[in-house]
Amino acid sequence: MRHPRWITVLLTLAAALTALTVFIPLWWVFVSSLRPGNSFVEHVTPLSWLAFVPSGGDFSNYEVLLSGPFVRGLLNSLLVSGLTIVFGLAVAVPAAYVLATMSFPGQRLVFSFIVVVAMIPFDTIAIPLSALFQTWGLSDTYTGLVLPALANGFAIFVLRQFFMGIPQELVDAAEVDGLGRFGTLWRIFLPLSRPALIGAGMMLFLSQWQAYLWPLLIGTSPERQLAPIALANLSTMFSVDLGQILAGAFVLSVIPMLLLLMFQRQYTASLSTTGMKG
Repeated sequence: MRHPRWITVLLTLAAALTALTVFIPLWWVFVSSLRPGNSFVEHVTPLSWLAFVPSGGDFSNYEVLLSGPFVRGLLNSLLVSGLTIVFGLAVAVPAAYVLATMSFPGQRLVFSFIVVVAMIPFDTIAIPLSALFQTWGLSDTYTGLVLPALANGFAIFVLRQFFMGIPQELVDAAEVDGLGRFGTLWRIFLPLSRPALIGAGMMLFLSQWQAYLWPLLIGTSPERQLAPIALANLSTMFSVDLGQILAGAFVLSVIPMLLLLMFQRQYTASLSTTGMKG
């Protein structure tokens, strides 16, 4: 169904305005990160158009930032996020497959429990859980950083909804060919579920990338600190170099943004299937 031209123009303008609203703060952070020290405040109070013009600055803040402990935190974040994606999908895929294709007593109750638990903010249980992890000897380890993020209810939900949209005829044909449960998952479901796998992987990545409280409680040594903690540590009691902090904030914002741009088609496709079946 084609929309009238004026509706198309209006929707395009609304999309452009939304994109501009999101882009301007990020652009300001980038421009301010090019200015030395705290000199960017000269154009903020009062706010001037010069605050959005990258003039009189350089990349010295990035040079200092990327030659300090922030780099170790950034590499730790990439490692922990990557491990979370791999092992998180290893948990979410079979869980979603069982919930989508098998009938067993209490199936809906289990699925409802997963969805409800996913809605509970993790920070509400982070402190008592960190005490348990210390008892188990998992404090200040990569295992301790990764483990709580593996059972992601939203990732299971997205994969389950996508699996339920796969035609039953393909499943029946696989059973006739004698593939079995695992063979059907490996040869039928996974090849058809690339958008859902990317969408679930992005959810796992973003949940770990933006985490702050849990890495603060568990990654206590400089060798295990993640990037958000390393960035916060740039501010000390006696000195605050906001130029470097803004540079670090820009780096932490750009990495997930680039990933979303690379996989936006698959990510959107995975989200568009979440409400198809219940």
